[in-house]
Amino acid sequence: MTAAVLARGVRVVLGGNEILRGVDVTAQDGEVVALLGANGSGKSTFVRALVGAVPLTSGQVELLGRPLGPAVRWERIGYVPQRVSAATGVPATAGEVVTSGLLHGRRLRPPRRSRTAVRDALELVGLADRVDRPVRELSGGQQQRVLIARALVRDPELLVLDEPVAGVDLTSQKAFASTLTTLAARGRTVLVVLHELGALAPLVQRAVVLRHGAVVHDGAPPQPTREHGGADHDHVHPHDPADDLAGEGPVGLRGWGP
Repeated sequence: MTAAVLARGVRVVLGGNEILRGVDVTAQDGEVVALLGANGSGKSTFVRALVGAVPLTSGQVELLGRPLGPAVRWERIGYVPQRVSAATGVPATAGEVVTSGLLHGRRLRPPRRSRTAVRDALELVGLADRVDRPVRELSGGQQQRVLIARALVRDPELLVLDEPVAGVDLTSQKAFASTLTTLAARGRTVLVVLHELGALAPLVQRAVVLRHGAVVHDGAPPQPTREHGGADHDHVHPHDPADDLAGEGPVGLRGWGP
């Protein structure tokens, strides 16, 4: 199988602090891989380095067979950063936000039939009926789903998601699990940072666990703790945008602490 993501010896130093210490991660074509770890383990820093948002101190990254940089086919990659609001100072509808996902450096106007692509992407996240709704009127969980639809509208081969369900409601979590099920069935590669597997456990084929900036597990997904494996646990956790140097939120992964 071809590696959609190939990271070797990734080391990142920020502000004099070594955040990642020689991290190796791969995701094969069509594989769903979860990146897990406690607060400060370096999960978000890793995915930010993966897409070029954080510079590598050393190591190498290849995405869809090409080295990180201008040679990467970015139009074939969808990235959703750690939770941010879809609402901006400029009034925009859900459809307009999703349409922006079709624009890039070489395409400054939406392609023909973009309206159909936008509706299809919103349908995937269960928000087709909100296409003309201003995003500021949507809940936090719905706004997060709009951002995921923006990444999906280009029908990416590789989808990189950083804590996509952190702090969102149970309905949005279930909608996301359904979306990921559809993508997995289509053979898309997904690398997703999670606080815990939750409803996504049946879909995750492999888990990579980070601790103190290094890989401590790469293999079968870990079993949830008794508290988090219960049928009545809703997996809703708060999210704080004030991340630490490692790019992590305040909530750690129980059972994979430092």
